Order: sequence, then structure tokens, then C-alpha cells
Amino acid sequence: MDRQTLRDWVHRYNSDGLSGLENKLPPGRRSKLTDEQKQGLIALVEAGPQAGKDKVVRWRRADLRDRLEQDFGLVLHERTVGKLLDALGYRRLSVRPFNPRTDPVAQEVFKKTSPPT
Repeated sequence: MDRQTLRDWVHRYNSDGLSGLENKLPPGRRSKLTDEQKQGLIALVEAGPQAGKDKVVRWRRADLRDRLEQDFGLVLHERTVGKLLDALGYRRLSVRPFNPRTDPVAQEVFKKTSPPT
């Protein structure tokens, strides 16, 4: 063990007690959005896209990035928008694939007549 490490531990213990010896995560970079902008993003996601203005049916990260640039003047990467949405508690939803030519009756017959796995 290095002498400086031991010295740092002693100083942390003297100033904060046992809780001072626990490793703490660094604070990290500040968010690029202010609290008002985050509330605006939440309202934007909850309201959904406007057909005439946004020209999309559902939000994608690229669409939200463009809209944030229009509304707030923020230039963000799509991945950053995804991280913001994740931090705000939103998850990506996708529609399950569906073939319009499927026959529900044939599916039920198949389920009843096929051997169990």
C-alpha cells in the first residue's frame, strides 16, 4: 500500500468517520437540459407528435432530437436523447410483428392438434 493512500484514508476517517472510508462515485457531468427543458421534454413525449408539425406518427430519438433543437436550441446526439429518456423513466416500445394473412382458426387447430413440447 502506498503511503499517500494510507494518509488519504486517515484524513477521510478523521473528517467523516467510517462513512468517509466508503468509495463514492464522482459527480459526473451536469445534464445538458435544465429542469424546465426536462419538463418540456416530458410534456412533448406525453403529448405525442403533432401530425402537421412533426410529420411522424410516433416519436423516434432522431425526431425528438430535431424537435429539441427547434424548441430549445439544443444540439444533441440521438444516443444522448435516448439516455435522457431512459433517465426520465421512458422505455422503447415496439409493435409485435403481425402478418395480416394469418388465420386465427388454423392457429387454434394447430395448437390443439400439435404434440406438447
